[in-house]
Amino acid sequence: MRRTLGLVIAAVVVTGGIVQVGLGTIGGPAGTDAPPSSVTASGSPSAASSGSIVSPPPSGPAATEEPDAGASSSPSASPSGPLADVPIVAATSFRAPWTTTNPDEVAAVVAGESSRYEAIELIGSEADAIVSALGIDRRGAGDRLVTVRDAGRLGRDLAAHRDRLAFLRADEIGPNVRALGWNGRSLFGVGRVRRNGAWPLTARLPRDPGSGGAFQAKATWTLVAGGDILLDRGVAKAVKIEGKGVDYPWNGGTADITSRYCCSSFGWRLPRSHRTGNAGAMGDLLRGADLAVANFENPAPNSFAYHTHGTVFSADPKLIAGLRDAGIDAVSIANNHIGDAGRAGVVQTRRNLARYGIEAAGAGADAAQAHEPALLHANGVTVAILGYDSIAKYYNAGSSTPGSARLTKRSLRRDVARARAAGADVVIVYPHWGTEYDPTPFGGQRSLAHDAIDAGADMVIGNHAHWAGAVEIYHGRPIWYALGNFVFDQTWSEPTMEGMTLELTFRGRQLVQAWMHPHLILGGAQPNFLDPAGDGRVVMGQVFAASKGLLPW
Repeated sequence: MRRTLGLVIAAVVVTGGIVQVGLGTIGGPAGTDAPPSSVTASGSPSAASSGSIVSPPPSGPAATEEPDAGASSSPSASPSGPLADVPIVAATSFRAPWTTTNPDEVAAVVAGESSRYEAIELIGSEADAIVSALGIDRRGAGDRLVTVRDAGRLGRDLAAHRDRLAFLRADEIGPNVRALGWNGRSLFGVGRVRRNGAWPLTARLPRDPGSGGAFQAKATWTLVAGGDILLDRGVAKAVKIEGKGVDYPWNGGTADITSRYCCSSFGWRLPRSHRTGNAGAMGDLLRGADLAVANFENPAPNSFAYHTHGTVFSADPKLIAGLRDAGIDAVSIANNHIGDAGRAGVVQTRRNLARYGIEAAGAGADAAQAHEPALLHANGVTVAILGYDSIAKYYNAGSSTPGSARLTKRSLRRDVARARAAGADVVIVYPHWGTEYDPTPFGGQRSLAHDAIDAGADMVIGNHAHWAGAVEIYHGRPIWYALGNFVFDQTWSEPTMEGMTLELTFRGRQLVQAWMHPHLILGGAQPNFLDPAGDGRVVMGQVFAASKGLLPW
């Protein structure tokens, strides 16, 4: 459930920019959590093109011709009826690192003096009303004012022209564009305004948009998703032995990378960094979300052992209090380490999580329980989390044997159908899969991801690689192959120290914004946000490079 939101800094509310990065190759057997060899190969992000998610993508190929500058294209049929003050939102490319804009920047774009944008783009049928609301002198704007037919074309244009600032109705916003705040306020995300009347930018337009219904801020809700969590080894050392307490991993703020040096004991270059303040921003984001989920990468049995090294884990159940305090509502426990304390440890882990009010999915006392969804509720919407493991198949649950849920095409079809029958409006598949220390999915992994969407899931959020990995859009629905480490002690390379936290905004059942926040783990346990326009570009560049050919925008 949503907790009171404290400070959530603007620097953590957007996906990163685009850079060329060094990507490590695969090393070590899958499922070992051991570091690979330090071998690198360069990669660069792909160019965005077209697409949308959750709603079916627009039919037909993306238009390639440039729209007439400064004049309306022939608009498609627009809604008619009584006029109202309709919320208007600024938007730009999905990959842009910017979070907000204001009237001064609009004036600078129109005057040709903006350092970020070359033009303002509008939908032709809405242009006059929005130009009036923004106070733009249309005659003076010249070719710096571009109009297009509809929101589908506008989204494709923003993907192709990352130097454009668009304005459109709030009910036309989708996750294929990056919605921006206005004068420091946002209509999306954890820190959003909760009623239309609190939003400062409106235009006189027909009240009824014709599809999807008029936008109501009170109908939105948010989900924050994290990657791999470890409460043993270096994290337990920081929390217990160094006495930093169970809440330490979740109290990260912001950080900068000041330099890099060679090398770790495994031959990897490492970042030097320092904290830049905003302590508690990560916890504020998690607690401020209506729902927060992650992958729990170890058992937490009644009888546990602290491990100083190696790849066998077990966590002190008392450390689960930190997840509760941070606002995490549910975790997937389907992974290659859930059996590290034996099959009895699987059952005990579920019970210990439940004692702290945290739902578990993906493993249980038998196959039936392992395949049950964790059902969560936000703003009248029921969300199902389905966890699966495809790595340690020897720990899959049986008809009367504890273990994890096995990831197969058949199980996906059955489990998604059962989740819908149980009342789920949104179904999220949370698999443990892929290859460690490789951000790019292989063919079989992609096939399973597509099977999940074909089975009716709304999205897939994967883990296991310990690196942030590719994003794919399949049949209009998103697949995050890996978020990387969230709370983990793998400090032997920059890619294992960096990850991303998802902040998703829904409007009822529909995903309308997807923000990826880069972070850096400090102290061997604590994620701290990186500026997406600065040091966060490295991990986000890694994500976009791995997404080549998979992410249309």
